[in-house]
Amino acid sequence: MPTTVFDQFTHRTADVATQLATLGIPLTAPALPPAADPADLWASNYPIPVDRSTLAWCTAARMLADHHHTGIDRQVLAADALLRELGVRGLAQLHSDLHAGAPVDYRFTRCPYCSGIGEDPTQPTCGDVGCAPWLEFAGHDHICPVCDGEDYQPQWFAEERMVELEELLADAIEEREEHASLRYRIRTRLRRHQGARS
Repeated sequence: MPTTVFDQFTHRTADVATQLATLGIPLTAPALPPAADPADLWASNYPIPVDRSTLAWCTAARMLADHHHTGIDRQVLAADALLRELGVRGLAQLHSDLHAGAPVDYRFTRCPYCSGIGEDPTQPTCGDVGCAPWLEFAGHDHICPVCDGEDYQPQWFAEERMVELEELLADAIEEREEHASLRYRIRTRLRRHQGARS
């Protein structure tokens, strides 16, 4: 069982690699053959082999297997296709697709790739490299490519969200009261108008 956040990344890749080895599935996906017609836009043009021992591939395979309640062996080709076509950023699209296409707010939902730390787990940390603190605000290179470095703190953002919702509710009540008084005035004028015509 992993003891630190970074240990879980090693554990995730080791677990998936062990399952693949047990099933006799190679850790490198074979490159796709070149398209018969290079002008065909629908033909596959992703000849690069996929390394199935990377954290991104293992994350994609695990997400697909968990969502579909199948073994990883049934999701190997889907994970290959995802990383060939979209790369690591494809994990964000996959996460959204698995949530019925709804956007995923990584402040409340833990990122499946970096597990909420906000940094790319395959890169060295800022502490290891010795990055200057001001780089944090200047488009830093170490941010997670899936969640874009969102700060996963549901307990903090929940309070903020409740304040926003209370303000929206107060605005909606005020607007409803304005519309109700407008409807009353229109109804009164229509009655007067109908009474005058009678």
